[in-house]
Amino acid sequence: MLDHLLSGLLLLPIIGCVLILLTNGDSESGLKNIRWTALFATVATFVLSLVAWNRFDASSAAFQLVEQGAWLSETIVFKLGVDGFSMPFIMLTTFLMPFCIVASWGVEKRVKEYMIAFLVLETLMIGVFAALDLVLFSLFFEAGLIPMFLIIGIWGGKRRIYASFKFFLYTLLGSLLMLVAIMAMYWTAGTTDIPTLLAYKFPAGMQTWLWLAFFASFAVKMPMWPVHTWLPDAHVEAPTAGSVILAAILLKMGGYGFIRFSIPMFPDASAYFAPFMFALSVVAIVYTSLVALMQEDIKKLIAYSSVAHMGFVTMGLFTLTPQGIQGAMYQMVSHGIVSGALFLCVGVIYDRMHTREIKAYGGLVHRMPIYATVFMVFTMANVGLPGTSGFVGEFLTLLGAFRANTWVAMIATTGVILSACYALWLYARVVFGKLEKPELKGIADLNAREMALLLPLVALTIWYGVQPNGILDVFAPSTEALLKSAQTAVSTVVKTVAFAP
Repeated sequence: MLDHLLSGLLLLPIIGCVLILLTNGDSESGLKNIRWTALFATVATFVLSLVAWNRFDASSAAFQLVEQGAWLSETIVFKLGVDGFSMPFIMLTTFLMPFCIVASWGVEKRVKEYMIAFLVLETLMIGVFAALDLVLFSLFFEAGLIPMFLIIGIWGGKRRIYASFKFFLYTLLGSLLMLVAIMAMYWTAGTTDIPTLLAYKFPAGMQTWLWLAFFASFAVKMPMWPVHTWLPDAHVEAPTAGSVILAAILLKMGGYGFIRFSIPMFPDASAYFAPFMFALSVVAIVYTSLVALMQEDIKKLIAYSSVAHMGFVTMGLFTLTPQGIQGAMYQMVSHGIVSGALFLCVGVIYDRMHTREIKAYGGLVHRMPIYATVFMVFTMANVGLPGTSGFVGEFLTLLGAFRANTWVAMIATTGVILSACYALWLYARVVFGKLEKPELKGIADLNAREMALLLPLVALTIWYGVQPNGILDVFAPSTEALLKSAQTAVSTVVKTVAFAP
């Protein structure tokens, strides 16, 4: 197993699925066994990922823990490996999955199928970050739609069918162009091996079309404005654990795609389209922040805030500066922790009141002081308060943007102000004020299970706010290697979009 760590990470959740299938779910004891089996499988996967992390050399930019085996006619191989860009996201995935299982402890409908869907989804998400073959990456990337489609469509809210189909169709249609681009890359380079393609120089004209094809897929997945409209509906209708994994991991696949494929494989096109990406990013940051201010549903407000935060990610990536790229990658990891925690916080009060309407709450601090404190930490991190992990990523992306284009940085900075407006407005209406609503007067504070879910995330949010180097040092070698390989494009983007006072 230690020689095939990445294969083990893919297999452990599947083994959990098999054990769950063999468990009788008709009795209460059987349902309990199913829940514990799912939890054990995700915890075991996380433990194995810690072993992989321990064997990973963070000072190297090379692909590590590489595994390879024949797959399709010896042309397309089953190849896995990790570097400084992918390893942190595998760790984030395996770390959050046990939280999703514990958050789903109260699910009563089709428990066996529910747990299997999450375990299959874990395998597919790990596969996206570990794949070193384009076709294999595409397979994992697209297959991840299926379990999330089922999670939203079966265990979601009243409009779950509409939300699940909108999610599926948006993301699938965007990915069809990527599949065409993969075939064109194979016909040109004669391989789908990702390390080989990273060193291959595609013609400048071809890079433009390939970049646009990959952009169609990754922009929808993040999602970027204006193809973001599926996300609020998916979040609102998804069960709590579905929203956590959607915000924390699935959205990050778009950003990972840009840094793994678009920028290193098509550097000239990335430089050419940098102003276009800056424009979309600042519109997303400002516009979706304003839309968040108008929301009456807590989940929808957090969903729009996610689109705004992903705007900082795309802005940072396409500055093609060390600060911008590392800040964008850090922002994705931080957002995965913070946004997942915020959706867990929403799930806590939804389980008690069965509504997500902001106006249904108020004065919770009088009955739920521990909850109010925890919710405050994540709200401050979402705003980007210094001392929380949310600050580090936003600051570095803005620093990178300032080096590339002063106006972009200035406009994006207004998004920080707007995020404080909608986040503090939400917190004030839900937590502060008088406890006037009769149905809230008997509401209970966090129980032991909920504290076990939220307190570790509080600790991580603060720890990575004051000690960010644990993550930044992992990204640094890969960032340096990326910028070195795309040095011509880096100088081009600076000359193209730089602002002289």
